[in-house]
Amino acid sequence: MAATWDEVKCGIERAVDALAAQVIGWPDETPSAEWMQSIGSLLAAVSGEAAAIERPGVASIAAGLADRSARETELLPDIERVIEMIRDELREPPPAVPMPVSIAEDPELLNDFVLEAREHLSSIEENLLVLERDPQQADVIHSVFRSFHTIKGLAGFLNLGEMQEVSHEVETALDLARNHQLAITPHVIDVVLAAADHLKQWLEAVAGRLNGQPVPPPDSAGTLLVRVRALAAGQPVEPAPAVCKTEAAAGAEAAAGGEESGAESKASSGSSGQKSGANAVRVETSKLDHLVDMVGEMMIAQSLVRHDPGLASLNRPPLARNLSQLARITQELQKTAMSMRMIHIGSLFQKMARLVRDLSRKSNKQVAFETRGEETELDRHLVEELADPLMHMIRNSLDHGIEHPAERVKAGKPEAGRLRLGACHQAGHIVIEVADDGRGLDRERIRRKAMERGLIAAEDTLSESEIYNLIFQPGFSTAEQITDISGRGVGMDVVRKKIAKLRGRIDIQSTPGAGTVFSLRLPLTLAIIDGLVVGVGAERYIIPLFAVREMLRPSADMISTVENRAEMALVRGHLLPVVRLGERFGVRTAGAGDREGLLIVAESSERAFCLHVDVLIGKQEVVIKSLGEMLSDIPGIAGGAILGDGRVGLILDLDGVFRAKDGARRVKG
Repeated sequence: MAATWDEVKCGIERAVDALAAQVIGWPDETPSAEWMQSIGSLLAAVSGEAAAIERPGVASIAAGLADRSARETELLPDIERVIEMIRDELREPPPAVPMPVSIAEDPELLNDFVLEAREHLSSIEENLLVLERDPQQADVIHSVFRSFHTIKGLAGFLNLGEMQEVSHEVETALDLARNHQLAITPHVIDVVLAAADHLKQWLEAVAGRLNGQPVPPPDSAGTLLVRVRALAAGQPVEPAPAVCKTEAAAGAEAAAGGEESGAESKASSGSSGQKSGANAVRVETSKLDHLVDMVGEMMIAQSLVRHDPGLASLNRPPLARNLSQLARITQELQKTAMSMRMIHIGSLFQKMARLVRDLSRKSNKQVAFETRGEETELDRHLVEELADPLMHMIRNSLDHGIEHPAERVKAGKPEAGRLRLGACHQAGHIVIEVADDGRGLDRERIRRKAMERGLIAAEDTLSESEIYNLIFQPGFSTAEQITDISGRGVGMDVVRKKIAKLRGRIDIQSTPGAGTVFSLRLPLTLAIIDGLVVGVGAERYIIPLFAVREMLRPSADMISTVENRAEMALVRGHLLPVVRLGERFGVRTAGAGDREGLLIVAESSERAFCLHVDVLIGKQEVVIKSLGEMLSDIPGIAGGAILGDGRVGLILDLDGVFRAKDGARRVKG
C-alpha cells in the first residue's frame, strides 16, 4: 500500500530535524572532513525525502549541497535556508490535482479570477522590465511581490494547486529581494518572467474550460520550480530549455486583446481610459459590442426618418427642429458608445517591450526600447489585430535594422541601438511609428533581390517608395541566412495584408546608415467608415475616403488603350491603370459615351489607379455591415452599408477591385 501524506511527512521531518541538530553544533573553526561527510549524508537523506513528497526543486538543491559538502566548508547559510524552505513546504497542503473540478462548481468565481490574474500578470511583466533597467526601485519589487502573493491566494482558494505552488515559490524568492538578500539581475528577471509565462498558460487553460474550448494545461512546472528554488537558495540558476518563446509571447499569448476578449473588459464612460476601480465597472465584451451594434442600427433608423420623402414634403419648421435635435443626440450617443470600446494602446506597447527584450538577448544586441503616446486610444478590436503586424515589424527592425555592438561602434554609433514605438492621432486616424537607428534600407540590394526573383525587370524605373514597398512581396527577404528570428520572407508580407485588411496603409522612410521609420496609418475604429458614395447605373458603391487621392472628370485625350487591352489614364504626368467599376461588377452604366463619367484616383496596397464611375453622390459616414458567410469572399467587396435613403451600398475593397481579373467572379446588377 502506498504511503500516506502523513507518513511521508514524518519521514522528511525526521531527516530535517537530524540535519538541524547537526547544524546547531556547527564548529566555530573550519569543520573537519568527517563532519562535512556527516552533513553530506544528512543532506542526501533530505534530498531523497523531498523527492518522496514530490518537491523536486528542494530535492535538487539539497542534492547539490550534498555534492558541494565534499569540496566546500562554507555551507552553513545555504543549509539553514534549505531547512527553512523544507519546513515552509511542510506547512503547505499536499499537491493538488492539476485541473480540479471546481471549474464546474463556480464558473463566475473562476471567470473573475482569470480577469484579475491577467491584470496582475500584465503588471508583473511591466514592472519586471522596469526593474531590469533599474534594480534599485524597491517599490517596484514590492509591487511584483504583492501581485504574486495575490495570485497565490486566489489560486489556493480555487484549488488551483500548481498555480499556487509556482506563485508561492516566486514569492519566496522576491521576499529575499525585498530584504536585500537577493540581487535583481537579468538572470533573476529571466526566471520570474518564465514563472509569469507559466501562470499565463494556466490561465488560458482555465479560460478555455470556462468557454467550452478545452486548452491543454502547460507542461509540469518541475524544471521551473527547480530554477526558482535555486534563486532562493543562492545557487546558480540553470538556463531555461532551448525553446524560443518570444514569438509566442508576442503572438498567440500576447495577441493584444487576447487578455481582454476571453472574459470581460473594463469599460468607462467617455474617453477617460483606464481609471481607478471606484470609477470603473466590468462589462462583458459581448454586451458592449451588442450595445455598439444597436447604436449603429439607431443611427441608420434616424437617417431613414430624416430622409423620408413624406416628412420632407410636410414643410413644418418644428418638425425639422426636432429631427435636427434627434440627429445631434443620436450622433452624441454614437460617439459615447464608440468611446466605450476605446482602450489605451499602452497595453500593446508593453507586450512589445517584452518581445524586444527577449529578441535582443537572443541576438546578442543591445537595444534601448522607447515608447511614446501610450495613452493614445483606439478601438479594442484594432488593438487585438495590430499585435501580429507589430511583432513582425519589430523582429524585422531588430534582425535587419539594428547592428551588433561592434558594427555600431565601427560606424561611430553608440553600442546600444534605439527602437522607438510611438502612437498619435492625426486627422481622425491613428498613426503608429516603428523607428530604429540602424543601418537603414539598402535600395540597391532590394532592387537586386527583386530582379533575381523576377519581380521587376532591369530596365524598370522605380521611385524610392516603390523600391521600399518591394519588401512587402511574399517570400521577399534580403537576409543572407535564415535565423529563427527572420529571413524567410514571410513577416512583412503578413504586415501588409493585415494592415490592408484594417483599412490602413504603410509608409516607409529610410536613410542609409541612420535608420528606418515605418508609419502605419489606421482608422480609429472598424465599425464606421467615412466614404464617398458613387453611382454606377442604378447601383451605389462606397469608396473608403482614406484611399482617395483626388477626383476629376476625364478629357477626351486623357484615357488611352495599351495594346488594345488595358486602359491607362494620364494624370498629372503619370500613367495610371483605369478600372471601370461597371465592367468589374457587370453593371450597366448610365453613360452613353466611353469618356463620360468621373475618374477617382485611389490607392491600393499595390499601387495607385483610377476608378471610373458614373457619378459622385456625396460623402457619408456609414456603419459597416457584414454581408454574411455566403457573400464574404466576393473579390472587391468589403461589406455593405444602409444609406440615408434606405438603399444598400456596397463598400469597396480597393485591393480586390484592382487585382480582380476579367475571368474573376462578378456580382450581377
